[in-house]
Parts: sequence; C-alpha cells; structure tokens
Amino acid sequence: FPSHDRDVEEGLRRSRHRDRFQLITQVAVRPMDIQRAMLDYEPSIVHFSGHGAGEDGLVLEDESGKPALVSGEALAGLFKLFADRLQCVVLNACYAEVQAKAIVQVIPSVVGMKTAIGDRAALVFAVAFYDALGAGREVEFAYKLGCSAIGMAGSQQSQVPVLLKKPQG
Repeated sequence: FPSHDRDVEEGLRRSRHRDRFQLITQVAVRPMDIQRAMLDYEPSIVHFSGHGAGEDGLVLEDESGKPALVSGEALAGLFKLFADRLQCVVLNACYAEVQAKAIVQVIPSVVGMKTAIGDRAALVFAVAFYDALGAGREVEFAYKLGCSAIGMAGSQQSQVPVLLKKPQG
C-alpha cells in the first residue's frame, strides 16, 4: 500500500500525543530483517502490511527476493523474545487470523484479518487505528474505530478485522 505509511505518519504527526510515536518502515522484508528491526528499534507495536496465505503463513521474502511463507508459530517465537516491550501486533493481511491466534499467546493484543480484505479497507482501518492511538486511546478503542471507519467509507468489510487479547493466567 504505497500511501499507507504516509497516511498513518500524517495522522500520528498531527496527533496530540505525537511525541510518543516514531514510525519506522521496513519494505520487502526477509525474516532476518524482522529480527534486526526488533533488536534495533524495540517497538511496542509491530504492524505488518502485506499478503497472508491463511494456514500457510504470512508472505515475506527469502534471500533471493522470492516469496517465503512464515508461520504464526515462528512469528510468535520471535515476538515472545520481545514481550517485555511489544504490546500489540497488527497483521493487516488477508487471512491473518491464523497467525494472530498464535501470536496472541505471547503478546497482549493482536489484530488479524478473518478473510480477504481490500487494499482500501486495510488502509482506512490502519489510518483510523493509529489516529486513535495518537489521540491517547487504548488498543481496543483504536480497533473499534478502525472497524467503524471501514463501514463509514462505504465498505462491507468492517467485520473482517478481529482483535484478540492474550489469555489471562
């Protein structure tokens, strides 16, 4: 989504709590790139925009630039190492609920997509989600605003995003 980062960044830049956020973009990532970004930036939120293949995983790139699938279990294993700082993972990719279910076992809040989601709906969700966080709202409110924004934009996909919360105990 070419304008995805720009629209999210603009929303955060103009937000009341802009000093709390720094948007760092990684494109065409390989598994090693995710590991390095986690080490370098120690994020509290990881947002993946891309393609999902349901049970098969999320599509990253291999060392030669070809598509490579990474499972939710593999991502959960990585994110668990950073669970002291990582509070939320957003998987803005088709059929990513499977990976979200694995990741939410180790991270407090995870957003995934139940089915396919159009590029426009995914963008509208992301912009509203980060607008809410930038306004000082919690993840659950941001998720609900993102879903509402999809409907307000005239899309029938407002029920595609799903918010999962880590089981207590």
